[in-house]
Amino acid sequence: MTLDDDSHWMAYALGLAHEAEALGEVPVGAVIVSEGKVIGEGFNKPIASRDPTAHAEIQAIRDAGLRIGNYRLPDATLYVTLEPCTMCAGAIVHARIDRVVYGASDPKGGACGSVFDLLPADERFNTRVEVTAGVRAVECGTLLSRFFQRRRTEKKTS
Repeated sequence: MTLDDDSHWMAYALGLAHEAEALGEVPVGAVIVSEGKVIGEGFNKPIASRDPTAHAEIQAIRDAGLRIGNYRLPDATLYVTLEPCTMCAGAIVHARIDRVVYGASDPKGGACGSVFDLLPADERFNTRVEVTAGVRAVECGTLLSRFFQRRRTEKKTS
């Protein structure tokens, strides 16, 4: 994959993040690509689904598994607008995803080096995941920052 490809697929993930935002969810989107084709996609839905595991990455992994008929996703790349958390990093490893590309870093819970270093550094896992950070980071981070700023403003006025 080239930087142009990564940017293209991150734009796709950003579109999914906007769908989450429209539903009042934290705007995070994820898409899984294999051989240049979308095999899974998702966005944050923990509030609507009343499910704390309904992160964008988990939604995309579930979608991909259903679409391809397998819980293993080798030769796949996951694009996500926010650095995966520890839960999502575990799911990525179990799904055997080869590569993760993320936009904004998560200084409070990121598991790809910001807070924890599960992907790719933890050698105790039997699967190594390649990580590319910071693709369209400004757009991804701005979307999240504006969302939380609006929430704080709404909370003050209500």
